[in-house]
Amino acid sequence: MARPTIAFAIFLAVLAAFYWRPLATLFQLALSRDTNSHILLVPFVSVALVWIDRAKVFAQTAASPRAAAAVFLGGVMLYALRTRLDLLVSGQALLTFTILSWVVLVWAGFLLCYGTPSFRAGLFPVLFLLLAVPIPDPVIERVILWLQQGSSEVTYWLFRATGTPVFRRGFIFTVPGQTIEVAQECSGIRSSLAMLITCLLAGYLFLRTAWARLTLLLATVPVLVIKNGIRIVTLTLLSIHVDPSFLHGSLHHSGGFVFFLIGLIILWPLLVWLQRMESHSRAARGAGAAAHTLVRTEPHPGQ
Repeated sequence: MARPTIAFAIFLAVLAAFYWRPLATLFQLALSRDTNSHILLVPFVSVALVWIDRAKVFAQTAASPRAAAAVFLGGVMLYALRTRLDLLVSGQALLTFTILSWVVLVWAGFLLCYGTPSFRAGLFPVLFLLLAVPIPDPVIERVILWLQQGSSEVTYWLFRATGTPVFRRGFIFTVPGQTIEVAQECSGIRSSLAMLITCLLAGYLFLRTAWARLTLLLATVPVLVIKNGIRIVTLTLLSIHVDPSFLHGSLHHSGGFVFFLIGLIILWPLLVWLQRMESHSRAARGAGAAAHTLVRTEPHPGQ
């Protein structure tokens, strides 16, 4: 176990030396943009997940040079495509291809040092590293637009549910004493990404079946706009009935974590229910297997 780990560490060091410039750019991007701030934590989370499952991941280690060579070739081809695209695209789109090639090459090193069985056993932590790849701006813009639209719908119906007179024009709402706009800055993109990643991790750590994990992740999508609508309506009502400064105060600029927690609270009953469904399913399969074994072991009449 020590030799593969040392070899993998050396491989990562050489790879980091080759990619030091795009990795430094990625680090600066993660520090400067909210939509990429999660990138700083992704490698550490991947390592932590591998460490948690180390008994399973490293139960059988053996180098897989053929698989590693195939994946390594894929990484090299992605890097070559990046150099081809250098004349066509620039900025974050180019960095996306570069970091994607780095991730694929990390996979190749893992396969070379630990082997295919370890790669399969640690598939989720290994694939989780893909979240270190910066999302292209056109994709982010579409996600922000969807969050704006969804949050606006939720905001409108919450105003109606609270009995607040409201007039809506697209993303602009007029209520007594206030006119607000669900702008891009109000889309909640940062907390939405954090919630998706949190639920992805929760599904891996607390659920065992693919259907349960997928159900939790899909249920997270509508909650993204629900918690953002709650945030907009809460701040607006506080500004109307308590103090107008709530629309510009600390709760507006730094209170995203509060509504992030509200989103998690909304999803918590679903997670508990999915755990119970998995337990019932395992118990039913165990009872069925026991009954089948009992039938096979009972002697036939006349024996």
